[in-house]
Amino acid sequence: MPDPVTEQNRRSWNAVVPAHVSHRADEAAFLRQGGSTLFPEEVALLGDVRGCRLLHLLCNTGADSLSLAARGAIVTGVDLSDAAIAHARALSVASGIPATFVQADVYEYLAAAAAANTRFERIYAGYGVICWLRDLTAFANGIAHLLAPGGRFVLMEFHPASNMFNADWQLAYDYPQGGQTLTLPGVGDYVGAADGGLSPSGFLPGVRDFVNPEPCTLYRWGVGEVVTALVQAGLRLHVLREYCYVNGERPFTRMVATPERRMYPPADVPAIPLMYGLAVEKDTSDG
Repeated sequence: MPDPVTEQNRRSWNAVVPAHVSHRADEAAFLRQGGSTLFPEEVALLGDVRGCRLLHLLCNTGADSLSLAARGAIVTGVDLSDAAIAHARALSVASGIPATFVQADVYEYLAAAAAANTRFERIYAGYGVICWLRDLTAFANGIAHLLAPGGRFVLMEFHPASNMFNADWQLAYDYPQGGQTLTLPGVGDYVGAADGGLSPSGFLPGVRDFVNPEPCTLYRWGVGEVVTALVQAGLRLHVLREYCYVNGERPFTRMVATPERRMYPPADVPAIPLMYGLAVEKDTSDG
């Protein structure tokens, strides 16, 4: 039987996808003309992906997946949301950039791919992934099984330390840990709230005042728990970086944007880690 929390989260994502898409001007033309939705941080951690079989987990509506494919990777994108995958497939056709998109719960996909002896040289997940994982150990083990010897998993993620603050930069919450659940009214229209930070193809007003009718449940994990799960799965930590800015999103008030779509705290707020990135690798002798 499907996990009931996961099914409810799927409904919440299906509800918000049209609002997110409504703020992005002609993404297909943007990608077709050589545009990319990727940020320099994940590009650097992934390295040269030309010719690599690349799995993009929790790929959302597919623009990052197609940006990776345009860099020469052979891409498979996986996401829970039917609406997100339908959009990703249509975007692939409209942009002329080939990629395979699969609608599935991430744990079911990892298990099925392992059973089929599927292997990837790169696996990537980024920006708002960890909070949807109910089981870090199973996720890490699944990645370890699918990585080819010498392969690399890259994660770009919002720093859990930033979740300790409310929108006005006031310390208000405990540090996330232990997979504690957090139920919210629903996935919000963060693309609209980013005011162009997540719309490199061009920002459109789109849907206004979106209210998600479907609640969702998140899981709260710390950085140490993420790294430990990956290392205990047999993967070697290559790099762990923390950044005192965030790419694209505007989770706090008065954020200062740069032309590169980086969002910094205002001058009166001390620098705190808002984002982190890591790369782990599978030993070349590990089949």
